[in-house]
Amino acid sequence: MRKSRLRLPLLLALAPLALAACSDATDATGASGAANGEPIPAIAPPPGTKWADVVAVTEEGGYRIGNPEAPLKLVEYASHTCSHCAEFAQTGKPVLKDKYVASGVVSFEQRETFLNSFDLVIALLARCGAKEQYQPLSDQVWQNLPAVFQGLQSNPQAVEAAGQLPIDQRFFAIAEATGLIAFFSARGISADQARVCLSDSARIDALVKQVEANNARDKVTGTPTFLLNGSKLDVTQWQQLEPLLQRAGAR
Repeated sequence: MRKSRLRLPLLLALAPLALAACSDATDATGASGAANGEPIPAIAPPPGTKWADVVAVTEEGGYRIGNPEAPLKLVEYASHTCSHCAEFAQTGKPVLKDKYVASGVVSFEQRETFLNSFDLVIALLARCGAKEQYQPLSDQVWQNLPAVFQGLQSNPQAVEAAGQLPIDQRFFAIAEATGLIAFFSARGISADQARVCLSDSARIDALVKQVEANNARDKVTGTPTFLLNGSKLDVTQWQQLEPLLQRAGAR
């Protein structure tokens, strides 16, 4: 199984890597890090708003939805080419957002982990629009992962050639060769927007360094990795995660 941390020079070289299985976490029902608590009453959002529409970019570079003062703070470290992350996006996120985030008791933050160089390109495109677009765009990638994989694997010669271009041209060429420009354009990120986002080498460098620092601090070795109130959970699937949220007080 592929480890999640890739050094900055390797990512910037953008050698095409195999799309591998994502998680090396334990697929168990263990509850490491999960606290026990009484049911927490729902917390009303400000008048005229819904907690699921409250979006913020955190100091760690993640995108958080929900009550910023929620007593239960759930973080997911995710890779956009991770099939287990796709499964969570499809089976867990609708319930998480509609039930637990909507109650004001749980906030949900998504942070990047790069399993391969394509994750960097997709993350840059998902971050290219307004902060409110980030999680919906990520979910669109996961909901269409087979088609995305087909694009990523369809033109290896063009990807390899693009990997030799200067940094300010490389990532747009990769995205164009793999169909990602067309994919995101159909979802509101124009080719011109994408070109700007994918040519900003300083922004790219900062993102990779931040992801490396986050992964090192929180000992992230695979995806998805979940933290609840800062404690790492030994689960990778929604059916394992939901009982831990409930045990901690979400109802």
